[in-house]
Amino acid sequence: MFNFKKGVKKVLPDSTGKINLNEYRLVKNLDKNIQIMNQIFKDDGTLIKRIFQNQQDSKIECCAFFIDGMVNNILINDNVIKPIVINKSLAYSSKTIDLINTQVLFSNDVKKSDDLNEIVESVLYGDTALFINGASSALIINSKGWKMRSISEPISEKTVRGPHEGLTESILTNVSLIRRRLKTSDLKIKYRKIGTRSNTKACLCYVDSIVDKKILKEFESRLDKLNIDGVMDTNYISELIKDSRYSPFKTIGTTERPDTVAADLLEGRVALILDGSPEALTVPYLFIENFQSCDDYYINFYFSSINRILRLLAFLISTSLPAIYLSLVCYHKEMIPTALALSIAQSHQGVPFPTIVECLIMLFVFEILREAGSRMPSNIGQSLSIVGALVIGQAAVEAKIISAPIVIIVAFTAITGLMNMKIKGATVIIRTIFLFLSAIIGLYGFFFGFIGLLIHLLGLRSFGINYTSFFTSNKLQEAKDILIRSPAWAMKTRPKFMSKNKIRMQPDEDKTV
Repeated sequence: MFNFKKGVKKVLPDSTGKINLNEYRLVKNLDKNIQIMNQIFKDDGTLIKRIFQNQQDSKIECCAFFIDGMVNNILINDNVIKPIVINKSLAYSSKTIDLINTQVLFSNDVKKSDDLNEIVESVLYGDTALFINGASSALIINSKGWKMRSISEPISEKTVRGPHEGLTESILTNVSLIRRRLKTSDLKIKYRKIGTRSNTKACLCYVDSIVDKKILKEFESRLDKLNIDGVMDTNYISELIKDSRYSPFKTIGTTERPDTVAADLLEGRVALILDGSPEALTVPYLFIENFQSCDDYYINFYFSSINRILRLLAFLISTSLPAIYLSLVCYHKEMIPTALALSIAQSHQGVPFPTIVECLIMLFVFEILREAGSRMPSNIGQSLSIVGALVIGQAAVEAKIISAPIVIIVAFTAITGLMNMKIKGATVIIRTIFLFLSAIIGLYGFFFGFIGLLIHLLGLRSFGINYTSFFTSNKLQEAKDILIRSPAWAMKTRPKFMSKNKIRMQPDEDKTV
């Protein structure tokens, strides 16, 4: 802490990493204020200190503090230092800081503050702190100028039609991308900081007249309870605030597309954008959203409905096909046509492993190839996945380590699993559970596992909303964007979890449908 009666002492952070200086104030002596800043940023080689004076009045002495590499040097030179140095009308007085703020500086974002915590955090975020002799406060000047990635299409959410813009690591850029799509004062942006040491900037986005205030209040309550030293990505937050933490299913949505965020906000959801992360969180998140794509709303509703049904079928096939095959081959051979049963039995001759071991080996090998392909450069990764699968599969069959039907089953399972990357992790876990249950008691084990999965899904909630609320809907209007995507003119209301303002589109009395 600082004690101005005894001089400057060493500043020590508390257990959270923060230096609490709220009960102390800056003094009017510039040298002492510089000592304070030097002590706070001791051993920090990136802090730049620039002391300068007005040409006409040497009593007007200033000192600018900023972090090297995080500021735009041209802005500081042309909009801060130069106007003060060459100004001929300034005169030293107790109001010098106010005159510099209102009449000298060219920056469009200047804030006067005497809070040391606020000043330090602003400097660390790319702003410039300007201390003036004779003033017990400082001017915080917006001078951010760090390098950032340009706007590009997100790799994981590509679309054939529609916008090709994706979120970036800059929170200001992401907010502007959403603002461009929702040009209304009803869109509310609330900034907050998360992480006791990282002080990561985040913002809540919602449409005030549409959002359910209970969901918003619950979301803010969970964020307020976070006690973590730093967050590097939105997944840090997602794992800490999600419902049913041990469930393999996501109860908080993630997206890299600003158009998807805007569409979710118009349905009454709340979005969280984190500085440094290109992914936004959206709540609540329902099970059916795992099979919805932004492409569904940019193409004809017939084709989008077919694609959505295919994704749901692919999820069922990917989780169930190995288990069903194992059950039929090992426990229920009478259910297989005779010709097919003979073919399977013949292909399995000479294979030393039981069917369950074959399935596990091939599934494990595929996951290795998939992970290796995703980590390698794109041109090498595709070749590795294709060649590796062909070579290993063919060699394993010829060497009589794996039977040919297993290769077909696993290949089809893998392809269908890749159709739903949003739910990829849950698919792998459920597939493995079904496989072991089927290995124990055949189809009975599979159906027991399937019933358990349904019970688990029906019991999940996302911020107070039933995870499978679409199953309980008894109104046609609320089911028009579930398994099929109805035409835009038919979806006149928002999802049923909305508490108010459910009307999306006013009915057209002159139109006959």
